[in-house]
Amino acid sequence: MHDIWNPWHGCRKISPGCANCYMYTLDKQRGKDGSVIYRTDNFAYPLQKDRYGSYKVKSGELIRVCMTSDFFLEEADKWRDEAWEIMRQRSDVIFYLLTKRPERVADCLPRDFGSGWENIWFNVTCENQQMADRRLPLLRDLPFKHKGVMCAPLIGGVSLKPYLEEGFIEQVICGGENYEGSRPCNFDWVLALHEECQEANVSFSFIEIGSDFIKDGKHYRLYSKQKQAEQAFKAGLNFRGKPMHFDLRYAIGIPVTAEDCYRAAYDGPHCHACGSRLICNGCSHCGKCGN
Repeated sequence: MHDIWNPWHGCRKISPGCANCYMYTLDKQRGKDGSVIYRTDNFAYPLQKDRYGSYKVKSGELIRVCMTSDFFLEEADKWRDEAWEIMRQRSDVIFYLLTKRPERVADCLPRDFGSGWENIWFNVTCENQQMADRRLPLLRDLPFKHKGVMCAPLIGGVSLKPYLEEGFIEQVICGGENYEGSRPCNFDWVLALHEECQEANVSFSFIEIGSDFIKDGKHYRLYSKQKQAEQAFKAGLNFRGKPMHFDLRYAIGIPVTAEDCYRAAYDGPHCHACGSRLICNGCSHCGKCGN
């Protein structure tokens, strides 16, 4: 996918949400071991240029980092400084970081990070209340200008109300679990999160119902991720709250204007009814969902 940058691959399971990790499942299907951590050949993806000398990743794009690992993984300490330097060079691009290791973050930041870089959007995973109460105080105190929460896989009820009231969370994403041994996602949990976010005027995205979905006491099994995303969209819970503003700048310090920013195109066959629409970087016209 054009909006994903995986500078390294592989991870170690450390949290309840890791039990049925999708990356481990997909690696197993390919005959690989998801616990083997290695630097990828696509490490410098944000710096790649086309034949005309322009960056392939355009100004204003949202790039999700380490979707098959964790950016703050201990085994990646030897590579992280180089990855930070790439994000420093591409200060015109938004980098979405997600971690289950917020306790490591303070010691893994660049020396000149200060109160945060404008192009870094930092998120923590909160799959249940225990993890929310452990990780959100750390999220609150870490020096990032943009912060969010990922409640996926949502494997238990989560209340974010006291944290939302503090005002440091700009967006909440939630979704059910997929692949091997999927645990149920209860619609009541999703509704409760939605109501809390709506009350706080914080953007909320319900991206997929998961493989085992409970609504009104009934279990629904749905294994197509496309169909899961459609059902999440049809729930009608997604909304934009307070707008997020990223002060993006080119490497020489000139601001990126709205006219210069990448414009996402949602013209794929399933874009109109996808639960991820609010957080998507647009269709890359890869053809994978055309059938």
